[in-house]
Amino acid sequence: VQLQASGGGSVQAGGSLGLSCVASGKVIMIDTMAWYRQTPGEERELVASMAKGGTQNYAASVKGRFTVSRDNAKDTSTLQMDDLKPEDAGVYYCHLDRVLVRTMRGPQYENDIWGSGTQVTVSS
Repeated sequence: VQLQASGGGSVQAGGSLGLSCVASGKVIMIDTMAWYRQTPGEERELVASMAKGGTQNYAASVKGRFTVSRDNAKDTSTLQMDDLKPEDAGVYYCHLDRVLVRTMRGPQYENDIWGSGTQVTVSS
């Protein structure tokens, strides 16, 4: 399974950006799709996640401003970021915790899959 994130860019504080992530491969089912952010010298931190059943989880700093969604039929996740602040800047990564995939040996799980990052810059 491969993940491709897109949609990053530069925006002024108060603006909006939407990030998208698509999983490709012989995907049968994805458990949780999540977005993480990393800034220089820091660990990646969870921004938002959504379980296959629809349960959403947000970092306190983005609650009320960011919205995570997913399309299970298309194996995609979207992170809508509104009212962006300079502290929201960083490289955003899409993550899958566990994916059921088709293999020649039958369905098997792949775990802890990271996508390529996409840069978000917010100017004050």
